[in-house]
Amino acid sequence: MADADLEQIRKARLAQLQQQQSNGGGPRPQDDQRNQQEAEARQSILNQILDPEAADRLGRIRLVKESRATDVENRLIMLARSGQLRQKVTEDQLKEMLNAVAENKEEKIVVSRRKDWHDDDGLLDI
Repeated sequence: MADADLEQIRKARLAQLQQQQSNGGGPRPQDDQRNQQEAEARQSILNQILDPEAADRLGRIRLVKESRATDVENRLIMLARSGQLRQKVTEDQLKEMLNAVAENKEEKIVVSRRKDWHDDDGLLDI
């Protein structure tokens, strides 16, 4: 690339950064409005497909682990859009779905011990 091209790219990037900074560095108002509309649409779909008890349980799960609640919501919305849900999801059905998501995302903790001079076995030789 020529120096003139690089300088032009730098100027464009600098102008873009300055514009973002003058807007507060955050998302634009259009993005905020779009995100709010998407959230309202998701909530509307969930209100239509969940029993009140199931919706309450999902809300409590969201307080504890938002990522798991979002995964379940996405799965529910996908099932609703594909026409696989024939009736409202009950609390028991939601529990089954939560267990399925929990089994898929089981976290494993591995403990490995190092043997070095801090090992307690050396005390037995005294």
